[in-house]
Amino acid sequence: MRMLAAGSNRTPTLPHRVWSLPPGGGGLAWDGPAPRPTTPTLPHRVWSLHVPSPEASALRPALASASASALRRPSRRGGFTLLELLVVVAIIALGTAGVSLALRDASASTLEREAQRLAALLESARAQSRATGIPVRWHTTPQGFAFEGLRPDALPGHWLGTDTTVSGTDTLQLGPEPLLDPQSVVLRSASQPDRALRVATDGLRPFAVRPQELP
Repeated sequence: MRMLAAGSNRTPTLPHRVWSLPPGGGGLAWDGPAPRPTTPTLPHRVWSLHVPSPEASALRPALASASASALRRPSRRGGFTLLELLVVVAIIALGTAGVSLALRDASASTLEREAQRLAALLESARAQSRATGIPVRWHTTPQGFAFEGLRPDALPGHWLGTDTTVSGTDTLQLGPEPLLDPQSVVLRSASQPDRALRVATDGLRPFAVRPQELP
């Protein structure tokens, strides 16, 4: 700024500076006023007061105890305990016993079925003889057995197996008297002669299967 002498009428002027731009403008451009720096703001959270229900309050000690016990429980390593081994052994023993019972001697089972079946047939013929008043007699045949006094198709007359034989008495009187003499018949297996069963009655009680004592 130039200072004027006292008494001068000239208006003081400010010094001005001439700015020169480089050729091509120098890449200067005005983008408007500089943006004002903004103060970062933090998100606000609304806090609410949560009152636990009585059920949750009652379950909280149990959950805490379970969590503590789970943390204190030692990790189980591989292997079996003595109790588990005993359980496995017991299961194997039961399985072996079941297999041995299923694989019983086939001839013994067949002989038992033959004896039980013959006792039932003799009682049926005895009841029919008493009902009709006709004498009925059981006897063996080359094909099996027969009931004299009844129709041929009234009762079956064959064995279940092919190796069943009768030893001793081969004839039984089945009525019509309500009281009979003591009678019995012995069944054997041709494949195993040491096996025998006796179908007998004391005359009053029905026919039943009893073990036969071998000599």
